[in-house]
Amino acid sequence: MKDQTGELFEREERGEGKERRPLAERMRPRGLEEVVGQEHLLGPGKVLREAVERGRLFSMLLWGPPGCGKTALAQVLAKGTGSHWVAFSAVLSGVKEIREVLRESSYQWSRNRKQTVLFVDEIHRFNKAQQDAFLPHVENGGILLMGATTENPSFEINKALLSRTEVLVLNPLSPSEMACIVRRALEDRERGLGGLGLGIDPDALELLCKASQGDARRGLNALEVATTLLRNQRPSDRTLREEDVREALQSRTLYHDKAGEEHYNLISAFIKSLRGSDPDAALYWMARMLAGGEDPLFIARRMVVFASEDIGNADPNALTLAVSVKEAVHFIGLPEAALNLSQAVTYLATAPKSNASYRALSEAQGAAREHGILPVPLSLRNAPTGLMRNLGYGKDYEYPHDDPEAVVPAEYLPEELAGTVFYRPTDRGYEKTIRDRLTRWREIRRGKAKKRRGQ
Repeated sequence: MKDQTGELFEREERGEGKERRPLAERMRPRGLEEVVGQEHLLGPGKVLREAVERGRLFSMLLWGPPGCGKTALAQVLAKGTGSHWVAFSAVLSGVKEIREVLRESSYQWSRNRKQTVLFVDEIHRFNKAQQDAFLPHVENGGILLMGATTENPSFEINKALLSRTEVLVLNPLSPSEMACIVRRALEDRERGLGGLGLGIDPDALELLCKASQGDARRGLNALEVATTLLRNQRPSDRTLREEDVREALQSRTLYHDKAGEEHYNLISAFIKSLRGSDPDAALYWMARMLAGGEDPLFIARRMVVFASEDIGNADPNALTLAVSVKEAVHFIGLPEAALNLSQAVTYLATAPKSNASYRALSEAQGAAREHGILPVPLSLRNAPTGLMRNLGYGKDYEYPHDDPEAVVPAEYLPEELAGTVFYRPTDRGYEKTIRDRLTRWREIRRGKAKKRRGQ
């Protein structure tokens, strides 16, 4: 006699009484009451709740990470207002398809008095001409445009289109919100896995929700894989355990869009942690980037820049180490090169900090722009020919090594900038030595200049 749970698994596999779509697709919310999360938009009195209850939608851009519910939310909004729904992907469609949709929207309005909601997934992939095709129809109300994007609209969407739409930010789902979605999928007999009578161990649920990283699609896909593993390995067991979830998640990687905003968010957090002298945080952000597939040489190159910009002469060895690590990463490659990166991260984070070199460069560049092409003082010019010597090139130049202290009271800047100080060393690390040395040299120069003037 076949085990009852085994029979249920076989019936599920045959698709009896149920669509053979992925679990994540089957569990899409059918109304506002089924939407989990985004309370800042859907809670009582909030903008989208009010829009549906009053039946007054508007064109919008839904910006959020993968799996936070952008498409599902747009569908629910359209359904809740009785609008005609048309969707296509910016990856597969062009201006021709856009025009066809616009003609269909005109027909729907003239025949059924239905507003058309045009949902564009990955709208950031449309070029300028494609985005411009929407403008007049959004402006005159011919369509309600709902665009979904994982990229910052400020960078990816035309300003003209941005000004005609509202940008709504969707948050990744919290672990507790993800747990609600998982439990619903396990209990739903119509669309989910409720017919299997499965439960989930608390530790397994916690692991699944944390590993989903706020992505409902990822969590439900992993749940579906874990269910299949349970069927194959322990057909009489009705409880998903931590090992099932770990097995289902083993091929999952941390979300990290190497070409999008998340790329810049992570590297920004990494650099700011180094600058703040926090090796633990810097290591964490580095690990996040590596786990998401970031190029280790990109991380190494950023540390080379950091060594000069934020440490400079407070620890001159920082640049040497950073360059050496960059070469080591290039020579060794991952996974071993992560050790080299870790060494650089901990060294740079704990090194004394100074941006004096960076500020000095910025001020010198500003002076160069402000004063234009100032002539090089004659005393500083080489004089390889007799003509040049007769013109005064090199005249009155003092060779510092002829002085017992190797310090002469000379001016090396153009006359208009004489006495200007760009580099101001700090009192941190080796720069304190440099600061004390420069202070002493300036005193010597002033003393010799006074003596020369007979004062």
